[in-house]
Order: sequence, then structure tokens, then C-alpha cells
Amino acid sequence: MKRCRPQTLSAPRQNQSIIPSSGEGEPTTHSSAMDSSHFNLLPQETIHQIFAHLPLRQIAAGKCVCKALHSSLSSPSFLHLLNTQSTPLFLLALKPSNRHVSPHPTLHAFDPSSNQWLRFSLSFLPFSSLHPITSSHGLLYLWGSQPTSPDPCTTSAQSSQKALVVCNPLTSQYKILPQLGSAWSRHGSVLAGSLSVVLVLTELAVLYYSENRSLKCDNFSSGHDLNNNWLKFSSNLPTKPRSPVLVSNSMLVLCDLGSPWRSQWAMFKTEIGSADKIQHWIRVEKREWGDIFDILRRPRLVKAGNERKVYMVGGLKSSYVLQSACSTILILRLDLESLEWEEAGRMPVEMYRCFLKSSKFKVFGGGDRICFSAKRVGRLALWEESADGKAEWRWAEGVPVGGDGLCRGFVFETRLGAVP
Repeated sequence: MKRCRPQTLSAPRQNQSIIPSSGEGEPTTHSSAMDSSHFNLLPQETIHQIFAHLPLRQIAAGKCVCKALHSSLSSPSFLHLLNTQSTPLFLLALKPSNRHVSPHPTLHAFDPSSNQWLRFSLSFLPFSSLHPITSSHGLLYLWGSQPTSPDPCTTSAQSSQKALVVCNPLTSQYKILPQLGSAWSRHGSVLAGSLSVVLVLTELAVLYYSENRSLKCDNFSSGHDLNNNWLKFSSNLPTKPRSPVLVSNSMLVLCDLGSPWRSQWAMFKTEIGSADKIQHWIRVEKREWGDIFDILRRPRLVKAGNERKVYMVGGLKSSYVLQSACSTILILRLDLESLEWEEAGRMPVEMYRCFLKSSKFKVFGGGDRICFSAKRVGRLALWEESADGKAEWRWAEGVPVGGDGLCRGFVFETRLGAVP
């Protein structure tokens, strides 16, 4: 990423702006004039209070002005103040294509509030083939290839090991989680929760990692250690889990119990935190639901902003006939306490026409925003719901990632004070 200058941040381009990481963007000009100005006579507490009331993007821009501001806005006291006062920036981040490896690793994210695409440099990470996969509480999780070992005795399998990395792109801080085999990066879905809990889910097994694991060993007596850091459990799911989500202390997945000719979707749930429940999935169902799973094609779960609810999104079938066409894309919302469904939204017909030429679409998001992408569409369809319950649909133009346009992604909640 090019070095950031104050003038580029004060006048960003229409559809793209840059948020620099710590250590980048320190200007080589105007620093001495700024450092000797009366601004530096202000107490640090006053400077912190002023910047704590600014949006996160403006704080990041302020770190590029001079070394004094960079140091002040990177101090532990200011980061602690941000955690208590500032509002995080909720972005929709894109996962890079597995076939596209950039020499300058970058995370592309869309800011719905400003309708702009942002770029986060990941060049501070000492890994190759970086693939962001999810985020939680201001931290980004990625798969990265370990640096090639100079030892000639190292096997090709060892030199191609994947590492699961957690970092904060705003501060360039990162941490490598205990080693896993490369097969987990190819076949596992990574879920990150609070209290540094990380789960890797496949059809056959669940891996559990937590920094506070020493406090929970008794609860996981039926699992066994993997490299003395991860706990491994049999998943015992009937088929491959689809679109897993973490909701509070529960994990929800969808499974297709049908045949190659007709799908039969079902929802399963397990509790996270006790070994006697993490191994046993409970089917989530209610007699009054009727044919709720039969009206949707390729349903997927999306985490809602309310910890008691979850979205289910899919193509709305026009009839019950096998391989029937879809009339639009439907968003349903499930209350996990009452097990009652409600319709949250459906894609407008004129917008859905852009998806008709594609055989499949991808859905991602969370909270009060859900994104949709499809091949050859060239933009993202975005559904948003405001605090008063009003929902709207709009397009997110200028998708920066190349390829066929089939984008995958996740919600990235940026926080300057998040520490890996």
C-alpha cells in the first residue's frame, strides 16, 4: 500500500478511501511544523477527549498527520478511552478468491454509512497467501501460509502449513493461534466468539480453542487434545453443515437431509461451553412451521444483531414442483426463544432480475445488513434495516475484487482498541 499523505485523506476519492495501519502513513513532510505548533501544548487528556468524539476513519486519518499525533492516538490510554466512548465502524468485508493471491495483501470492505469502499493493508503480517475469513469484536481472522523454512530437511507438507492468525489491521498487532493441519483450512468453517473462543467446524469434527481453556478443562473431559492446545470433538451431524453461525453461547447450522434429487433442509443447534452438549446436536423444529424449509431454495443462515434471533435467506420458490423457478430472494427471521418466524424482507423484482442469469448467489452479512452477490452482476445488493424497523434495498457499486463477481464476505466491526 502506498504511503498515506494528509492531502489524500482530506479529499478521498468518491468510491474508495484508505485507512492506514499503525506504522504506515507517517508523513515525511510537515511533521516538524506540526510538532512545534501550539497544538502540542495541549494536555494529552484534552487531545484524547477531542479525538475520541470523532468517527473512526477520521481518527485513522489523524494518525497520518504527524509523529506526535500518531504516538498520542496509539497510546494505551487513548485506546482504552475509545473502547468506552467510541462507536465501532461496521463494515462488510470481502473474502479474496482462492485462485487470486495478491503480492500486496489487502482487505477490501464496504462502509454502508458513507457508501465507500475502504482498503486495509495486511502487509504487516509475515505470511503469504493471506485469506481473511471472519471477524469478531474488532479482530480479523485469517488463514496464512507459513514462511518457507530454509531447512533442506523440511518436507513439502511442512513448508505449506497454514496458520490461523488473528490481528487488528488498524494497529498492526497480530497473534498466531496454535498450529493446525492444512486440511482444516481447506474444509473447516471458522467461527469466532467472545472471550477469545475460536471454533473450526467440519462434517466430522469440531475444534475448540480458548485462551481461558484452563478454567474449563473439567467441562471438556470427553474431548481430546490436538497439539495440546485445541480440543477436538466428533460433530455427529447427519450431513455436511452449512452456513454455521454463533448466537450467544449456541451454534446453529443447516443440513440437507434429502436426496440428490430433492433437498430437505433442517436446522440443528448445540450449546458451546460444556462437553456433554457440544457433541450432541438438537434439531430445531416446531410443528407449526409446516413447510417453511420447502419454500426456500439453498437456504443460508445469517447472524442477526439481536442475540435471540437469526436470519434465514434463500430463493423463494414459485411452486412446490421439483426444480421450480424462484420469484425473488426472501429474508426470514427466527425468534430463538418463541421459535416464531417472521418475514424481514424480500428483494424487489427489478433488483432480482439482475440475479436471474446466475445459477447461484452468495449471501453474507450480519446485524442489520445482508449482502447478495452473483456472477456477472458486478455489484452487491444490500438489504438494511434501521433501528425503527424500516428496511430498504440498494446497490453497492464499484466492487473492487475481480473475478466472476461471486463475492463472499463477513461483517468486520473495526475497533482501534481491540487487542489480539
